[in-house]
Amino acid sequence: MKLRTFLTSAVAAAAALAFTAPAALAQTAYKSEYRMSLVLGTAFPWGKGGELWANKVRERTQGRINIKLYPGVSLIQGDQTREFSALRQGVIDLAVGSTINWSPQVKALNLFSLPFLFPDYAAVDAVTQGEVGKQIFQTLDKAGVVPLAWGENGYREISNSKKPIKSPADLKGMKIRVVGSPLFLDTFTALGANPTQMSWADAQPAMASGAVDGQENPLAVYMAAKLHTVAQKQVTMWGYMNDPLVFVVNKDIWNSWTPADREIVKQAAIDAGKEEIAIARKGLVEEGKPLLKDVAANGVTVTELSAAEREAFVKATRPVVDKWKGQIGADLVAAAEKAIAARKK
Repeated sequence: MKLRTFLTSAVAAAAALAFTAPAALAQTAYKSEYRMSLVLGTAFPWGKGGELWANKVRERTQGRINIKLYPGVSLIQGDQTREFSALRQGVIDLAVGSTINWSPQVKALNLFSLPFLFPDYAAVDAVTQGEVGKQIFQTLDKAGVVPLAWGENGYREISNSKKPIKSPADLKGMKIRVVGSPLFLDTFTALGANPTQMSWADAQPAMASGAVDGQENPLAVYMAAKLHTVAQKQVTMWGYMNDPLVFVVNKDIWNSWTPADREIVKQAAIDAGKEEIAIARKGLVEEGKPLLKDVAANGVTVTELSAAEREAFVKATRPVVDKWKGQIGADLVAAAEKAIAARKK
């Protein structure tokens, strides 16, 4: 009888261990700190999005998942273009990354850099929050990371130290700092400019010294970086491309967490992404676009293009769109164009 009782107890204990083992193993495999890579710090909407995500995860997991921010892509010595590879390799655990910076490794992300494809915020939302966005997430998953949510760096506007830019002719010969993407080089070359690839850390001293004439970035970046202090006194609102951000996790890290914690991290990313997008658009979606008044208050001339003026830029860059459609995926571009055409404005 005692033997039977012992055996019954042993079987029950083994069953209980088998049931709890995966969760227990996952729990013991948790790191004391997870590293999140960001290009910009918390003074910018981008960095704020990472901070919101980290805080929500920490709170909702009762500190089981503790995330530390590493802005300035400091985990990879400031090289933005290496971020995606480092994330895949496990040098980085989580990231809020730019579709621009990751486009050399994931060609489909060049979709968002096609010049003048997205005429307004409704167009961006129609793509990221619809079937095309899901398709891009599947592509990212196949490329080796776990994408969870969309954020936004914003529409990239152009600034310079010389004159108002109202037509492609105004850009002729201008030295414009651009990120390390071949599509950006093609776009600015088509507009007659002299695109100069350099890191953001090098860009600001170059603008201050006059080594470059201008740059293109969202206005939130322009303001937070105080670019009016480095001779950027001319801003043109041309909205030539929008830079969505993606909240992602390294696959091995993702698999080390319990299913319940994965769900928490995912929902936290979705919530943080929505808040971050609102921050990125603040002052540009309200009546009168108050952010433009803030820019002008620094002694900056703000130029807004008419529909006809914008169309001249569209026409000048159309060969670039045609060239890149094949590399991105003609079907994906067509699906995006269809979603944009059908959007609710």
